[in-house]
Amino acid sequence: MRIGFAAAGSGGHVYPALAVADAMVASGMDHSDIVFFGGDRMEATTIPAAGFRFVQVDIHGLRRSLSVENLSLPFKITAASKIIGAEIRSAGLNAMIVFGGYVSGPAAQAARRTKIPLIVHEANAVPGIANRLIASRASLVLVASVAATSKLKTGVVVGNPLRRAFDTFDRSSRTAESKVRYGIPLDAKVLGIVGGSLGSGALNAIAVEIASHNPRSFHILHIAGTPHAGALLEASASYDDWTVLPYEEDMIHLYAACDLVVSRAGAMTIAELEETATPAIVVPLPAGKGYQTHNADELQISGGAVVISQDDTEAVVAAVFSLMADDAARGEMGRRAGQTGRRNAATEVANRTMELAHG
Repeated sequence: MRIGFAAAGSGGHVYPALAVADAMVASGMDHSDIVFFGGDRMEATTIPAAGFRFVQVDIHGLRRSLSVENLSLPFKITAASKIIGAEIRSAGLNAMIVFGGYVSGPAAQAARRTKIPLIVHEANAVPGIANRLIASRASLVLVASVAATSKLKTGVVVGNPLRRAFDTFDRSSRTAESKVRYGIPLDAKVLGIVGGSLGSGALNAIAVEIASHNPRSFHILHIAGTPHAGALLEASASYDDWTVLPYEEDMIHLYAACDLVVSRAGAMTIAELEETATPAIVVPLPAGKGYQTHNADELQISGGAVVISQDDTEAVVAAVFSLMADDAARGEMGRRAGQTGRRNAATEVANRTMELAHG
């Protein structure tokens, strides 16, 4: 049995796909039985580094602004679909699973033409355009949340696939090790601020505001993003309770070290907060018709997170100081966040895909 994966463009597409591929390997498949398809962005390095074969195609998404590149897109989709179809035949792939992004369309076309099952996984509460277009012809549609079924009517709710370390996460057994990793005193309360691998200017500004008013009552662990790290490292140099990092490759450590997290509301971040039962102040990215806000809806309704607009910096800062001073409130938020999450999603997606591939 061999399975194709289409995932491209961002970590929100690539990392869930890798989690599912790892679950398949854990069930007995070989790395060589899995073939990934994508473009030239992060997937081109991340996927081979994980030990999987990667077939790169020349494809990009629809440009939001008027661009001559959009005129060539139909031709690129057709060419990419032919390359993927040829690989399906030569590698003997038995199914194709797509995770969204610009490679999903040609991968879906190739799967239909070669008559192998097509599986779609949608990570966001508001489904992306690519997945909405191809879902009607898929053999199986899997979604992370109930909200996504408003657009993908046949979607089966399975959650967002995360690495096995998240499924087995236990904060009490990891906290000390993680604080040592960051050089944080073991008895310190810790506020995490996370803007993603590229960082967030808005969250970085909030971090500066919090640090400047913090009466040394907690430690700030701040993932600033590689493009912003230099300036933030300089700003934090005079503080002994503000640790700035450009990027964290293994977020398990951050969640284990933190008592509260301020973050964006990307689909994978929300899933990680839920699975690690981490209380959070969520500041959605104000883009894409508010899709990040919808990603956080279930967590907010459960009481596991507070959602605040990035335009209301004062409210974010006030909420941080209030919650960092209230152990009972944070504990209750964490408990509710943990009840919201759906564990073992990677294994479930892997099993359902392999069942279809078996025929």
